[in-house]
Amino acid sequence: MIGIYIILSLSLNLLVGYGGLLSIAHAAFYGIGAYVYTLVLINWGLPFWLAMIIAILGTSIIALIIAYPTLRLKGDYFILATIGLQMIVFDILYNWVNLTRGPYGIPGIPRASLFGLEFRSIPTNLFLVAVLTILVVLFSKGLYDSPFGRILKSIREDETASKAMGKNTPKVKIWSFVVACGIAAIAGALYSSYITYIDPTSFTIDESIFIICVILVGGSGNLKGPIVGAVFMIILPELLRFVGLPDTIAPNVRQIIYALTLILLMFFRPQGIAGEYKLK
Repeated sequence: MIGIYIILSLSLNLLVGYGGLLSIAHAAFYGIGAYVYTLVLINWGLPFWLAMIIAILGTSIIALIIAYPTLRLKGDYFILATIGLQMIVFDILYNWVNLTRGPYGIPGIPRASLFGLEFRSIPTNLFLVAVLTILVVLFSKGLYDSPFGRILKSIREDETASKAMGKNTPKVKIWSFVVACGIAAIAGALYSSYITYIDPTSFTIDESIFIICVILVGGSGNLKGPIVGAVFMIILPELLRFVGLPDTIAPNVRQIIYALTLILLMFFRPQGIAGEYKLK
């Protein structure tokens, strides 16, 4: 799960930390990737790697269609539009029962298999997720350090100045949105393969807010911040198991600790534990 959230946070970091675009709809594309992967895997009987590629392409195409009107908005209007988008995607996943099975979810998702090797056990799943996470980290590093990443940073700091320098800022923002959503689809495919069951409640607005919290806690605008945030936010509730809290209050205590952590960080280190960009 740490690996899956590293992938999600690195992809969102491209929008939030580099583009200055606070999207509340990242769980929607995480869910779209999971559902596209699952449906083509079950209905078409495709191999794992091909189903994942189709999930990435399908999610990216949907993101491209959505990006054109959405990214015309700025600031708070863009945030509100992504909230609406998140709600629309959830409602579609929940109510299109003929395709997604709605609230019943899709059980019995086949485990990943590659070149005759089936990833059924926890160690083999860990190996699969670790390899793909490392590949996403390397891809993200190359993207962050590329001219594309530097243009995104310049848009974040002053979009008008970037336009004055001759940069096609709308095109750069659209493609950053598409790439970020495509990477989120990888996490969706891995989640489906590992859990072997998905339903719309895994991809709600609460999940989008949690992914943003990972970015806020770890930090944005660089490579290490999202990784630190994902490790911290996933390990923290596991550590609470050793405290011996009753099951009835443990989830509430976890939420309180998350909230206190965010409040303290906003006061004492608004750029996050390892970040360099302060969200405005």
